[in-house]
Amino acid sequence: MKLFLPGPVSVRSEVLKQFEKPVIGHRTKEASEIQKSIIINMQKIFGTKEDILVSTSSGTGLMEGAIRSCTRKRALICALGSFGELWQKLGIENGIETDILRAEPGEATDPNKLEEVLKKKDYDFVGITHNETSSGILNNLKELKPIIEKYSEIIWAIDTVSSAGGTPIDQDKYGIDISITSSQKCLGLVPGLSFASFSTKAVEKARTIENRGHYLDLLLLYNYSREHNFQYPSTPAISNMVAAEYQLNYIVNEEGLENRFKRHLTMSNYFKDWANKNFEVFGNKKYLSPTITCVKNTKNLNFEKLSDEFSKRGIVISNGYGSMADKTFRVGHMGDTTLGDMKEFTKIFDEILKNI
Repeated sequence: MKLFLPGPVSVRSEVLKQFEKPVIGHRTKEASEIQKSIIINMQKIFGTKEDILVSTSSGTGLMEGAIRSCTRKRALICALGSFGELWQKLGIENGIETDILRAEPGEATDPNKLEEVLKKKDYDFVGITHNETSSGILNNLKELKPIIEKYSEIIWAIDTVSSAGGTPIDQDKYGIDISITSSQKCLGLVPGLSFASFSTKAVEKARTIENRGHYLDLLLLYNYSREHNFQYPSTPAISNMVAAEYQLNYIVNEEGLENRFKRHLTMSNYFKDWANKNFEVFGNKKYLSPTITCVKNTKNLNFEKLSDEFSKRGIVISNGYGSMADKTFRVGHMGDTTLGDMKEFTKIFDEILKNI
């Protein structure tokens, strides 16, 4: 099946073949070299010189680790949809006073509203969804930077789960402390790994926090990696890491980041043009995601029937998320998907629309 989902994505056969290699010991020199290579390439993908943490978890795990490890007073989450709301839930469930600033449906975070909220309470952690797969909206970090940098105590974390590897993050340019992503979206890997940058400022904050947990304690991951030659404190998914090293080398050194970003944008523009001719793209045109398109179901199609038609042709797409189910559907154009794949996809979609 060809996956045109908000994630997971179809994975290149060359990457899948890496799982056929013999399992290696996770305390070996070879394992250290693999993890060092991952760290170097993820620094380039995030656009940072800060340390990189690797976790055997989904991105949700490191989102929980970030808010728990770096909040002493209270946290604020800037949500574009369902996954920002999840981040608030993670904070509350860890006993952290966590507020949320919700963007209007289809809109990005309003910097003026963000400033209003930050003035009201003493926040020391701000988590922001960079790219929201439930709405197809990309936050503009350039607009938010001048607001957050006024508050020197704030640890700024961003959820780039569906954007890192598909569009520039430029962490150091914006003064971001923690960027979080996972393997199964723009990076074109199987699920199972997540990655986070961890700034010096975030390290110092974490050292002041008690009860950071254990498995998702970002300071523990940071200290162990530094003290044990880039290794992981518990047994990691070492075969996933072998595949990640291979794919990240491909992204950075073979395709090249600029080429990869350009390809994602080209696919996005092509599909959005098609979608606007046949339906209507959801969301403010100024903030549309380059990796996922949320389409209004203006033809009132029965999504289950639509999905069945695609399934017969070896394709999977996604319904709208939460309250937007059936009112929208979502098409991912990320990872190693090509413009040719998108053209074939729309050709098939045209055929389905004639007969459904």
